[in-house]
Amino acid sequence: MDAALTAEQHAIRRTLRDLLARSGGPEAIPAAVRTAEGHDPDLWRRLAEELGLPGLALPEEYGGAGCGATESALVCEEAGRALLPTPLLATSGLAAPLIAALGTPDQRAALLPRIAAGDLTAALVLPGGSLALALGLTGDNLDGAWAGGGRAGGIQAREERGARLLYGEAERVLDGHSAGLLVVAAHTGGYPRSRTQLFLVPGDAPGVVRTRLTALDETRPLARVELREAPAELLGADGTADAAGALAATGRTVAALLAAEAVGTAASALERTVEYVKTREQFGRPVGSFQAVKHRIADLYVRVEAARSAAYHAARDPEAGPLALAQALEAARITTGEAIQLHGGIGFTWEHVAHRYFKRAAGDELLFGPVHRLRDHAARRAGLFGADRVTSAAGVTPAAATTALAATTALAGPGAASGAEAGAGSASPPGVASRAGSAHGAGV
Repeated sequence: MDAALTAEQHAIRRTLRDLLARSGGPEAIPAAVRTAEGHDPDLWRRLAEELGLPGLALPEEYGGAGCGATESALVCEEAGRALLPTPLLATSGLAAPLIAALGTPDQRAALLPRIAAGDLTAALVLPGGSLALALGLTGDNLDGAWAGGGRAGGIQAREERGARLLYGEAERVLDGHSAGLLVVAAHTGGYPRSRTQLFLVPGDAPGVVRTRLTALDETRPLARVELREAPAELLGADGTADAAGALAATGRTVAALLAAEAVGTAASALERTVEYVKTREQFGRPVGSFQAVKHRIADLYVRVEAARSAAYHAARDPEAGPLALAQALEAARITTGEAIQLHGGIGFTWEHVAHRYFKRAAGDELLFGPVHRLRDHAARRAGLFGADRVTSAAGVTPAAATTALAATTALAGPGAASGAEAGAGSASPPGVASRAGSAHGAGV
């Protein structure tokens, strides 16, 4: 695999990093998340108008840039570095691909250009409480159990005088409190033989009640969405669309993007920690000069670079997305936790920025994990458990899936930091790269 980035991809990374640095970075988060939208509307408008981020992966015919998952992964990595609170993931990562895959020509023409321009934000409303399961990341979503059951556990769709009405509620909807469009998964066909379909509901439609919830990670605003006979439009032409398959395909791509974002979060936390231990003195010398601290930093650096390699691989091969996400979430959790420890007493203060990195890592694992379930389901899809051998929804044979699993897992080895241009052009923390190799070479 050639992991080298093109000049255009380097330009995307550099331009976005400069813009986010000028916007204030993680220190500007408190003001942004306390707005009604849960993010900075002016910054979102600039990201849309100047960089075209909402439509980066959308086809050019709908006003997008027609870029691939690699460019989107680079954007997500930079967003993770800055802990950027935006509706980018909910709109462009979750909702827009479903509209592009299942929508009618009229629906795509009406909605995708507005999404690409940044004028319309969207949220994916999934009842049942498990976003990871609905996306096929931690289990099989073909049976529809993730969508709840009955009015108490899911959302029901019924027809009345030619109109479709939705009734039910969903918890923990990402950016659901402010999205202009809701893509809702609901049961059709009554209770005994219902199937799950996706519907389009305007955010301000009658019967829609949205409540913003208190979240562990304030940069990922969550909401409860209640639908009380809300009018809806079926996504697609005739109700035969494979909603579960589309959600699973979207989940694999989103897993790669989330992996890149988690890598950005971990890398930024590590860089800040390296700078701190180089300047903080104890017993008359910098904390970073102690061998124990050097070893801990080196271990974290290798872990982050291995996760970066896995994330970039998943951007080119979405089948590796869930495994890459598991590795990146684990790297982010461990690195941000160590960042608090290595910052000492000041790192334990609630106001310190290290806590924001840790809460992002913990919150993402709660939403899209946990790590052990991501790995367990990937292993089952690859047929590693004998009797559980299956062919994946994308048509991957067990032998091919096993090969892909082994190739992706191998990226976690100690040599991953030196491969793929050490994360395809990423910068090494000053004075750490050489110690990383020596520390692990010595069996640390």
